[in-house]
Parts: sequence; structure tokens; C-alpha cells
Amino acid sequence: MSPRSPSPSRSGQRSASGAPAPGLTRPAVSIGLVFAICLVAANLRTGLTGVGTLLPAIEHGSGLTSSWGGLLSTLPLLTFAATSPLVARTSHRFGTARLLVAALGALAVGTVIWSLPSVICLFAGTVILSAAIAFGNVLLPALIRRSVPAHRIQGISALYVTVMGVTAAVSSGISAPLSHTLPGSWHTALAWGIAFTVAAFLAWLPRMRGDRPQSATGVTRSAVPWRSRLAWQVSIFMGLQSLAFYTAVAWLPSILIQRGTSSTTAGWMLFYYQMIGLAASSLLPLLTRGRHDQRWTAAGASVLVAGGFAVLVSAPALSVLACTLLGLGAGVCLVLALTFQSERAGSSGEAAALAGMAQSVGYLVAAAGPLLLGILHDATSSWTPPLVVLAVLGIAMAGAGYGAGRNRQVRCAAR
Repeated sequence: MSPRSPSPSRSGQRSASGAPAPGLTRPAVSIGLVFAICLVAANLRTGLTGVGTLLPAIEHGSGLTSSWGGLLSTLPLLTFAATSPLVARTSHRFGTARLLVAALGALAVGTVIWSLPSVICLFAGTVILSAAIAFGNVLLPALIRRSVPAHRIQGISALYVTVMGVTAAVSSGISAPLSHTLPGSWHTALAWGIAFTVAAFLAWLPRMRGDRPQSATGVTRSAVPWRSRLAWQVSIFMGLQSLAFYTAVAWLPSILIQRGTSSTTAGWMLFYYQMIGLAASSLLPLLTRGRHDQRWTAAGASVLVAGGFAVLVSAPALSVLACTLLGLGAGVCLVLALTFQSERAGSSGEAAALAGMAQSVGYLVAAAGPLLLGILHDATSSWTPPLVVLAVLGIAMAGAGYGAGRNRQVRCAAR
């Protein structure tokens, strides 16, 4: 696939040097837009990450078995995978900002439903809430592609990844204490993040003005680029970095505990891993400013992830080094995975189509990863085979990242 040549008929197109084509430079990013993007980002993990710490209380209070509790944890990822491909078509018909406002409204409704004292409401609310988050996950790269100058896409992506990480970490930390102090116990704790949802809804409501659906302007819809090699590289990179992250979050404490670490220390190591990831994601735009070719950055970060898992296999005593490598690689890979969904598209419609594909494939892989690796551990009674598999997948991620990091754009067929 060859790079697209600049064309005045395509918005956001870059010249061969990587700079915006003459006459196509978008206006500077306003503080209000950045704030509105960050408010959406604050909703994309906050509710779901609190479930992990509340799961024992949820199982005890609702009578759920561990198997049903595991399904409750996996259901959001499966919903993401099923819902993401639908977003581009819906966005083309109704408008990106309008659809985002509707998704935020659905997120608020889902949050209220899953906090009600009913097992049926718990699962139904999880599906509604997760579907709304899936729409936000796909729409945000499309909005950034449409509204942000090309040279600032990675910086804005890194900012919203940082906001996602911070609010997710805060949610993990305060959900359990809130369940002990607020009336309604864990039911009320599940719903505390609705404050971010309402704020984001109010911030985007005025931005619906002038947001005309592309179908009303005669613009053809961009089809999901299933036949594009570059799109598959972006999708596989998204999937493998998601698998590595969710597997680490699910199993890292258990791996460390089995190898002699106390449960308290293992918990702090997981916290350390996430903080290193946040630091890496924040610093990436400063280290790669002005560079549109991200091949070696993506490949190098993937090798760091593979190296972290390899250290856990070969030198368990060096768990701090392993978590440092894993965190550095994970933070960089997440920013790049989301950035590629904007930068590798030629328009906001194509960004929505590419993001829908990448996140559908990505979250399907992420949902299967922790489960299959847990089964492998049970079958072998050892963490060595799963860690070896993860290290090998890290090398495969380096190959996908090298391809996805090329300064090229996906060709989406019109429909």
C-alpha cells in the first residue's frame, strides 16, 4: 500500500513531508474542546474498573458464584467487540457529536440501572453501559481526526489516555471505601462515576449545533476496511496490546504471589505497573514530537512488553524490573494504538470505520486472552507456559506495530 498523495478534496490530508497540505490546516485546538474530550475520556473506564474491587462484595450481596462474577467482568469486553463495528454506520447517519451525546445519555441510564438492587439489572445495566462506552471509544478518535491538527493528534490522544488512566486508578481505589461509607453499599459505589457522565453530557450538548450527519450532506459512508492490510495491522496491534494489559491486570498479582510475594506487595506492584504506564503515555508526545513515522517506537515498546514477561519467567526476583518494562511498553503501546486509529485515516468518517474495526478485533482478543491463559495455567499448574506465550505475543505485537506505525493511510471504500 502506498501513501496517499495530498489532495485538496480530502480534509486533513498531509503532504509527503508529513505536514498538513496547503490550505487544509485546521484551526488551533480550543481549551474548551480539549476539556470536553477529557470529560469523555473520564467516562471510558471509571465505572468498569471499580467493579474489580467491588466484585467480592457484589458476589456476597447478590449470591453470584465466581463463574458468574467472571462473566460480569468479561461481559464489557464482549460488548465492546460486538458493538464497535456498528458505530461508523450510525455516526454517518446521525452525526458524530449527536451520537456521542446520545451515548453519554445511555451511559447515565446504564449506570443507574446496574446500581439497582437486582441481579437482572446488574447484568442489563452492564450491557447498556458497556455499549455506550464502546460508542465513546470509537467516536473519540473520529472527533479528534476531524477537529485536531495532524501534528497534535498524538498529544491529544496521550492526554485523554492519561485522563482515562487516572480516573480508572481513582475508581479502583475509592470504590471499596465508598461502599462502606455511602448508603446503599456497593450499589451506590457502582454509580459514583455518573458525575463525570453528566458533566460530559452537558459539555457536548452545545456542540451538537451544526453537527450535520454526513448522509445529509451527500458524503458517502466509509466502509469498515476489512480488506486493508494496514487496517489489520492497526487492529492486531490494538488487540495484542489490550491482551497484554488486561492479562497483566488480571493475573500479575497471582503470578507474583505464587512466586513468593506477599499479597500486599503484589497489589502495590500492580499499582506501580499502572503508574509507570501513565508516566510513559504522558511523556511519549514530548519524545516523538513532529514524527509521523512511528514504526520503531511501536516495535520498541512492544519488545519492552515482551521483555517484561520474559523477566518474570527467567528472574522472578526482579519483579520491579519486570513491572517497569511492562509499564513502559504498555503506556506507549496504548497511546500509539489509539493514535493510529486517527492518524491512519484520511477523514473523520474513515477514522470511525477504522476505530470500529480495530476496537472490535482488539477487545475480542482482549476478552479471550486472560481466560485462555488462565486455562493454560490450570492445565500446566505453572505460570511459565502462559508467560512464555505472552512474551512470544509481545514479539508478534512488535511486527504488527512496525506495520501500523508507517506514515500511511487506510483506503476505505465508500458506501
